[in-house]
Amino acid sequence: MNDEQHDVEVISAGQTLARADEVLPNVIHLLPVASRPFFPGQGVPLVMDAEPWRTTLEAAHEEGHDLIGIVLTRAEKAELAGPDDMYHVGTVGRIHRIQQTDGNFQVLVECIQRFEIEKVLSSERPFTARVEYRREPAGKPDPELKPYSVALINTIRELLPLNPLYQEELRMFLDRFGPDDPSHLADFAASMTTSEKEDLQAVLETYPLLPRMEKVLDLLHRELDLAKAQHKIRTTVEERMQAQQREFFLREQLKAIQKELGISKDDRTAEIDTFHERIDALRLSDEADQRVTEEMDKLAMLEAGSPEYAVTRNYLDWVTVLPWGKHSQDKLDLARARTMLDRDHFGLDDVKKRILEFLAVGIMKGEISGSIILLVGPPGVGKTSIGRSIADALGRQFYRFSVGGMRDEAEIKGHRRTYIGAMPGKFIQAMKAAGTQNPVIMLDEIDKIGASYHGDPASALLEVLDPEQNVDFMDHYLDLRFDLSKVLFVATANQLDTIPAPLLDRMEVIQLSGYIAEDKLQIARRYLLPRQTQRAGLKRSQLKVPVATLRAIIDGYARDAGVRRLEKQLGKIARKAVVKILDGAATPIEVGVDDLPGYLGPTLFRDERTLRGPGVVTGLAWTAMGGATLSIEAARAHGFNRGFKLTGQLGEVMRESAEIAYSYVVGHAARLGADTDFFKETFIHLHVPAGATPKDGPSAGVTMASALLSLALDRPVRRIAMTGEITLTGEVFPVGGIREKVIAAKRAGIRELILPIDNRGDFDEIPEHIRKGLKVHFSRTFDDVVPLLFRGTTT
Repeated sequence: MNDEQHDVEVISAGQTLARADEVLPNVIHLLPVASRPFFPGQGVPLVMDAEPWRTTLEAAHEEGHDLIGIVLTRAEKAELAGPDDMYHVGTVGRIHRIQQTDGNFQVLVECIQRFEIEKVLSSERPFTARVEYRREPAGKPDPELKPYSVALINTIRELLPLNPLYQEELRMFLDRFGPDDPSHLADFAASMTTSEKEDLQAVLETYPLLPRMEKVLDLLHRELDLAKAQHKIRTTVEERMQAQQREFFLREQLKAIQKELGISKDDRTAEIDTFHERIDALRLSDEADQRVTEEMDKLAMLEAGSPEYAVTRNYLDWVTVLPWGKHSQDKLDLARARTMLDRDHFGLDDVKKRILEFLAVGIMKGEISGSIILLVGPPGVGKTSIGRSIADALGRQFYRFSVGGMRDEAEIKGHRRTYIGAMPGKFIQAMKAAGTQNPVIMLDEIDKIGASYHGDPASALLEVLDPEQNVDFMDHYLDLRFDLSKVLFVATANQLDTIPAPLLDRMEVIQLSGYIAEDKLQIARRYLLPRQTQRAGLKRSQLKVPVATLRAIIDGYARDAGVRRLEKQLGKIARKAVVKILDGAATPIEVGVDDLPGYLGPTLFRDERTLRGPGVVTGLAWTAMGGATLSIEAARAHGFNRGFKLTGQLGEVMRESAEIAYSYVVGHAARLGADTDFFKETFIHLHVPAGATPKDGPSAGVTMASALLSLALDRPVRRIAMTGEITLTGEVFPVGGIREKVIAAKRAGIRELILPIDNRGDFDEIPEHIRKGLKVHFSRTFDDVVPLLFRGTTT
């Protein structure tokens, strides 16, 4: 075969169709196929790669009879098939035409007769095998087969309307065979189906006509069901498309009629009129008015389908929907503001006082101009709800969004219009949502704002939160100056350390320290329990939680600074009560203290293990969750040599505080009444439980020095808690978080404290109901602390 030949080559020119009774050779070449088997009587167009099968086709041609054995293979591709992959029954066919195109052979084969492989003579291409032929039944068909023939013909007749391809195949069959030829009729019917190749091979391997026709009839019925389903789907889709096309044409005709009558406008004209109506209701600045006029002129000239049209339209949509010159009327009533704050929040008297002072100044001036308030406190103390209460008290719109984790400057100042999908920043979006130029905007989690290669959002906030600059706030998308000076900004944070100093400088800080147990009890009774009961679909009379139970929940399951955990525990009780009521329990369901483990499981917080003995002292610490008590232990490890060891995941600052405390106590041991030889021979181990919790800060210096002195004197310290930073000269320096630490001490049942004298002002600012029942000693130096540590020496 010529490699360069690309047009049709007729191997047997003028050759007639094969006869079923002609003598066929017993040794033939095999051509494996992977898609499906072929049946006698079929004309098969085969497409195959040229290179793998060139030798096979050339060998068949050289034999002079142009016969080839087509055998189905189990392999996924015919090129990968070997003799072991081939089924043992195939169809012999005569090659009528070969055409080579783009590296492929297109071969027309006329299938003649079934054969069965007796022995494979060549296991390499070209494959050769000795075969035995299975002749089709001749003569008059058996009358028993006639019902099956009729059933096959009727099923084929049902298939014809469903797919026009069936009609062409039937016409070709009738040109060569008749309906009274049951063997070829069964083979033809099987070839019409799209059945799996294994099912078709089973038909090919079935020689007796009756079982063969039964198998084919089963395949035809499955094909009929499939064709009906496809026809139904196609009809449904066509009907839907026709309905949509009809609706589209009717709408277009309606638009044309309305346009002719002058009662309708095209989309572009309608949008331009909408923008004009919006502009007439606004008080645009001169800059914005000029820009809008330019963009409207551009919109009128652009094609509605152009990308620039969509960009311009979206820009005008944003500009004209903003509240230019719209302000809500402030409700300047101090008594109303006080009532609303008391309605929504229990306690927090100092916070309410600060907020009312801020509002009073605005009332005195006649307006509350833009300001920035920062509410700082542990989670769950009501920072977000206070911001909403401020908006309600003033009668302003409220918009809240979180800046926690924000890393892109464009979130603040918007994307430039050159970018696909560009949008204004969060503040312009807030103004659109609020509908006025003087809403209350809350920036949640401002201490968790991030930075990345996209920019620094904290720096972008400097312009927004500066009253001197935000009067002309410039958003990158609008590229217009928008006045934010009338906005009241309320930010929330859990701590101040992570807020950039320039940003913190622009805000008025209000501390929310958390709630003591009595505050939580009242909040649970007045707000949390009724709310959770309502959410669970219960009536107040169906669930009873006594005060003693609420106290046990607060002490054992919700000892943190806020009330969020407390509300979750009450919600859990309400849900389990609903289950009991639906199971038939009598109401009201009363939850006692002893019932809590069944509702809430084991207690989450336990009373601190009483650590007693020399070297054990209780300190006070501040965390982002509020205040906490901290036991510090000092122990004599051994007397082999002098040394000092620290454990408890202490940070660098806390380690330095421990070193300072150790140096001070060792250097002044004699004056403090300790044996100087104790430190010469003792290896001291200082530990701060719990070991898995990281700790840092300078406020444990006094506590560590007290623990070391207690160990040296071999005297236990009284039940007293302390905080303060110590220096090498024994001075006690002030520390932060006094309010949280005092609340933590009172929550732990400690009634006597030692604080730095410079923190007296911080202690005096703590509400009276928190300070009540506490005995506080203020120390200037460590010498003031020593007399307070041991029994019999208090002052």
